[in-house]
Amino acid sequence: MNWYAIFAIYVLFWVISAFIVLPLGIRTPDETGEELLKGQADSAPSNFRPGVVALRATILSALLFGLYYANYVEGWVTLERWTHIG
Repeated sequence: MNWYAIFAIYVLFWVISAFIVLPLGIRTPDETGEELLKGQADSAPSNFRPGVVALRATILSALLFGLYYANYVEGWVTLERWTHIG
C-alpha cells in the first residue's frame, strides 16, 4: 500500500470518527442552566469544544486505521473467506 492510499484512507477514518465522537459530552443550555439568546435553538450546544472533538477523533481513527492496516497485512478477513461462508 503506498503512502497516498494510507493517507487517504486515514483521512476517511478521521472524518467518520469525528462524526461518531461529535455528540459525546455536549450539553444544551437547558442542561447547563444558561439563558438562551434570541434566535438560538433549544438544541444548540453550550459547551462545544472542537479541540476535544479533534483529539478524540484522532485517537479513534488511529485505532480503527491500525486495525484496518493490520487486517490488510495479515489477511484476517478477506473477500474469499466471506464468499465461502454458508
